[in-house]
Amino acid sequence: MNRPYPQLEMDPVYGISHAIVEIVYQICFRGEISGLENLPKSGGYIVAANHASLLDPPIVGLYLPRQVQFFARQTLWKPGFAAWWLNSVGCIPVDRDGGGDIGALKNVLKALKEGRVVILFPEGTRSPDGRLRSPKPGVGFIACKSQAPVVPARIFGSSDAFGRGGRLRPGVPVAVTYGRPLLPADYDNPNAGRDRSMQAAEKIMAAIAALERPEPPVL
Repeated sequence: MNRPYPQLEMDPVYGISHAIVEIVYQICFRGEISGLENLPKSGGYIVAANHASLLDPPIVGLYLPRQVQFFARQTLWKPGFAAWWLNSVGCIPVDRDGGGDIGALKNVLKALKEGRVVILFPEGTRSPDGRLRSPKPGVGFIACKSQAPVVPARIFGSSDAFGRGGRLRPGVPVAVTYGRPLLPADYDNPNAGRDRSMQAAEKIMAAIAALERPEPPVL
């Protein structure tokens, strides 16, 4: 981690959850991490990552230097502990079955404007086989609308550790590479018309695909 105890600078529930995730990751799924120097030190930005496992959101957020916000299905807000925890850690509810979720969009744009970090998965849902899939235009729309830097991130091994429809396999390492931030000039073409969001999403996904698995240290 960049600081010995970053949890102390986070909201209490998020900080405790972060510490638990770190312990579980270090014991069960520890892999190589590279590109931490590419993470912006301040200001709002988007982390755009591939998605193949339920492990992806906590692991890709684990090494970010600040508290981050995630999207979560609105149906997860069950009465009781689930809703309390999701609200306490700052998850943004999204209605996947309701088409364009204006409320979720406003919340993520507000978070970025306030200088927060938001993790998005351009593929929209988990890959069934761990392979990269074509992106949805949503991440491109949010990036173009916010004009925020986009940090591409690629997760390796999470499908093997806990893939869609598979069983949890502790001991399988999960590695992450964070790439150079993409600035608006890198992904946004204002003259693209109706294809603007899709073109931006494709450029972001291409940056994710170009990232390579971190090499283990030479002993």
